[in-house]
Amino acid sequence: MADPLHNEFPPESIEAKDLAHLLHPTTNLRQHHEIGPTVHDRAQGVYLWDNKGKQYLEGMAGLWCTALGYGEEELIRVATEQMRKLSYSQLFGGKTNESSVLLAEKLKSMVPMDAGRVFFGLSGSDANDTQIKLLWYYNNALGRPEKKKIISRHRGYHGVTIAAGSLTGLPPFHKHFDLPIAGILHTDCPLYYRGVQGAETEEEFVDRIVGNLEDLILAEDPATVAGFIAEPVMGAGGVIVPPATYYQKVQAVLDKYDILFIDDEVICGFGRTGKPFGADTFAIKPTTISLAKAISSAYLPLSAVVIPEFMYEPFIEQSAEVGTFGHGFTYSGHPVCAAVALRNLELMEEREIFDHAAAMGEIMQERLSDFADHPLVGDVRGVGLIGAVELVANKDTKAAFTADRAVGAHCTKRCEENGLILRAMGDTMAFCPPLIISEEQIDELFSKFATALDETLNWVG
Repeated sequence: MADPLHNEFPPESIEAKDLAHLLHPTTNLRQHHEIGPTVHDRAQGVYLWDNKGKQYLEGMAGLWCTALGYGEEELIRVATEQMRKLSYSQLFGGKTNESSVLLAEKLKSMVPMDAGRVFFGLSGSDANDTQIKLLWYYNNALGRPEKKKIISRHRGYHGVTIAAGSLTGLPPFHKHFDLPIAGILHTDCPLYYRGVQGAETEEEFVDRIVGNLEDLILAEDPATVAGFIAEPVMGAGGVIVPPATYYQKVQAVLDKYDILFIDDEVICGFGRTGKPFGADTFAIKPTTISLAKAISSAYLPLSAVVIPEFMYEPFIEQSAEVGTFGHGFTYSGHPVCAAVALRNLELMEEREIFDHAAAMGEIMQERLSDFADHPLVGDVRGVGLIGAVELVANKDTKAAFTADRAVGAHCTKRCEENGLILRAMGDTMAFCPPLIISEEQIDELFSKFATALDETLNWVG
């Protein structure tokens, strides 16, 4: 496709080749062709440089994933050694490899559930896709073929495959893709700031939306509802931290109707919320867990689904009936990915990263709260080393900016100009730095954000 907007890019530049050859994920493609790409060139620790030499503080841990930061030599060493020893092995047909077995053992010792078995994939999307298939397979094995529906939440994010994308509760991931598929339902988002009605207290808000969840289950028939999936903190939907009693009351409804709780820890897992897992932070009792992102600090792609033994046991005879358990990926249990993830988790323990992240999280939340009085900020929310500020047109009425103003996108650009990488979800600015960030670097992060926010206010007028 000819691109006359970018004659300023030399034909052999990476920018020109990007515009000619790549289809970018989660990108405004028209805007991309108008502006062109930013080329990331190198990174170290919590900093990243573009191909023009500009330095940025990484305020988003990549895509919520680079927990140990960039350039960790120990993970590079392990990957190199494993490539030399066994560059690939698969788990089909009973084959195995040491790093996958040891990683599964490690994960079972860490997760806050009665863990039985671990299934490996490559992304959070395929993990949540697998969760759906396993739940269907399980209920078929129990002779409950009607118990298949899964409830997710509006503004939740669980991936982009056909099934996981259906679980996602964000309109851009559905529109024009013919999603969601049948059998995937959505209930209220637990964002008090936007969802409160009248003079409701947080407790009254929780009672109402959990009541709506129960009404949905009853309307669908509990015998047809298999699972409920939730991120402990909703990431891409705007860093939504639910009120204190929300999960306790949701759990009571699920237990009442024999509905399994799928805990999507893809963002929250491994120290992000101030404790090892989001389930620890919010006292969730998951039936199954999805893991990805920080499991390997994004050095190599890896995901995991952890299920209880009671789910696994009926799989044995079910698979024998047709001759195989017919699910799996070429790269399930890739030995290099597994070796790096295992060493990543060991480093987190050896360096007490969870304790460090909890301490830095308290500092970050305190600094974040300073923006509550800013004229552009309607809401500040977060926990641990994840947080957000929601930009509004009117603080008193909570009136949002119209979409065409693209205030969040402008603020993101101002952050970049000031050497800071953040992400806007609409007009909500998200913060999710690497877990290794220092107090001094947190000060740097918020100093740069304060400048960008003031520049955005001047631009809004």
